[in-house]
Amino acid sequence: MILQALNDYYERRCADPDPARRLPAFGLERKEIGFVLDLTRDGKLVSVTDLRTQIGSRKIGTGLLVPSAVKKTSGVAANLLWDNAEYVLGLPDPKKLDAARDKGKEEEYRQRLLEMQEAFRRRILDLPDAVRRDAGIHAVLAFLDTRPAEQLDRSGLSDEIASGNAPLTFRLHEDGGALVSQRPEVAPHVVAAAAAGDEDDEAPAADAAGLTTMCLVTGRLAPAARLHSAIKGVWGAQTSGANIVSFNLDAFNSHGKTQGANAPVSPQASFGYTTALNALLARDSAQRMQVGDASTVFWAQRADAFEDELATLLGANIDDPDARTQQVKTLFESIHSGAFGGARGDNRFFVLGLAPNAARIALRFWHAAPLVDIAERVRRWFDDLALVRPSFERDEHPALRTLLRAVVLQRKDDNIPPGLSGDVLRAIFTGAPYPALWLNLAVQRCRAEQEVSYHRAAVIKACLSRPARRSTSTEEDPTTMLDPTNQQASYRLGRLFAVLEKIQEESAGGTLNKTIRDRYYGAASSTPALVVPLLLKLKNHHVGKLDERGQRMLYRAFQDHKPDDYIGEILVGVGDIPAHLTLPEQGRFALGYYHQRQAFFTKPDSANDNPEGTR
Repeated sequence: MILQALNDYYERRCADPDPARRLPAFGLERKEIGFVLDLTRDGKLVSVTDLRTQIGSRKIGTGLLVPSAVKKTSGVAANLLWDNAEYVLGLPDPKKLDAARDKGKEEEYRQRLLEMQEAFRRRILDLPDAVRRDAGIHAVLAFLDTRPAEQLDRSGLSDEIASGNAPLTFRLHEDGGALVSQRPEVAPHVVAAAAAGDEDDEAPAADAAGLTTMCLVTGRLAPAARLHSAIKGVWGAQTSGANIVSFNLDAFNSHGKTQGANAPVSPQASFGYTTALNALLARDSAQRMQVGDASTVFWAQRADAFEDELATLLGANIDDPDARTQQVKTLFESIHSGAFGGARGDNRFFVLGLAPNAARIALRFWHAAPLVDIAERVRRWFDDLALVRPSFERDEHPALRTLLRAVVLQRKDDNIPPGLSGDVLRAIFTGAPYPALWLNLAVQRCRAEQEVSYHRAAVIKACLSRPARRSTSTEEDPTTMLDPTNQQASYRLGRLFAVLEKIQEESAGGTLNKTIRDRYYGAASSTPALVVPLLLKLKNHHVGKLDERGQRMLYRAFQDHKPDDYIGEILVGVGDIPAHLTLPEQGRFALGYYHQRQAFFTKPDSANDNPEGTR
């Protein structure tokens, strides 16, 4: 199902009317080329064009359509009419050369360079005779036969090309912009040769080579691809790429078959799904997001604007909360107006989560559903998070990455537990409860730092909302702001703790460096029976220290109630103070504390002015 959906997406993108979005045809790929060597018809180097651009601390090549890359492992295998400086020019990579010298294998490395250079030349010589008579191919072969490294020395770029080992390709000087591999007389034969030559020369022949079998992706009869192209762009995976489908040990084989024959996929389908997935994972793709260790991509069966909007909706761009706020507002309006109904709503939408796993890629999660269901579940995600927020907090719709960071030590991505981001995304798209680990981390972080922040409170509210909505649940659905009617003891004890802290603050005239929260929050939220009676006694001491200003401030904060009366209203129905609170109850304690603290700074007649409070 996954490979089939990716292959269908590839075919749709191949027919895209926008050339910038069109994916390469079978046998081609878009490669970041660093340099183009301009040649005369007799193979003389005219100039070297640097196609790289500075992005951060790195120089990145320009994406050009070239013949598909071969599958490289430990052997020598050259690409057709493009490759790195080792293959094209025999230039040693300085880092590899230094490493070889340290191991006493410099001569072995230089011999390998000669083999690589000869393999590159051999790929061109293997083209049909009619193709080799083309002026462009003749120029490349003439260049390779006349000490190419010495010609490059005269350009002054030898050291830079060697140090970066960036991909190189060729252009006939008189052709202007077209590469040699793109010349009309060359392109069809080059593409066919590249498609047929995508194998490691040192690998054993596949059992199914040349035999026709049914492709598991398309259902058509075709030879099975022995090796599938590498998938690049998965965070944490090998930079050279990894595979979803591969069989490289006897333990993975069955019925005497080897490699791709164990799961027969035609070369066209293999090229299609890998090209589509690499495009989705590309650095500039709007259809991917990175949260924790999960690289998540999404696409639709038919083209839809939602493909390019989902990443921003979930907060891939955490630097621009205002833009995300507007997009969320538009999403809500679209759902309410029926924009996701009819044929658009029936459009299948796919979400795929990938994670590194040695030389392979692990499928962290996969979800497919009609677009109307996906949009509704994304809307429900924002409903779950909706919460009254401090006036200084601009982030009305927190990014998923921000919420995951909020519950881990030092708010670092590296501290997010493996699998948590994938479990949260799965809950978003399936409507299932959020992982218990997320609630546990949020509660623990509140206790460890004695701070119930806006983002942690939003996580807690979301985690408590899903179970409360079940038809068999007797729990109350958490509200976006203070709920005086909530009768849950844990929620009311959290409110009580906030009230006692407020009394202490006003009794000291705002000069306190630490409050009861810094000393007692952890115990009060887990074993309230041991702490609350003590805090109620301390309250009497704090009330006795209140001056006229402090009494006035408390009277206003407690909605025209005296402290004891307000505390009495909160404790009504609590009964005996619990000895222990469970994890969900500790979450409600934190939410009650947060709601009550925010209520102190919100005027009763303007509570609904906060956009979060309107839902």
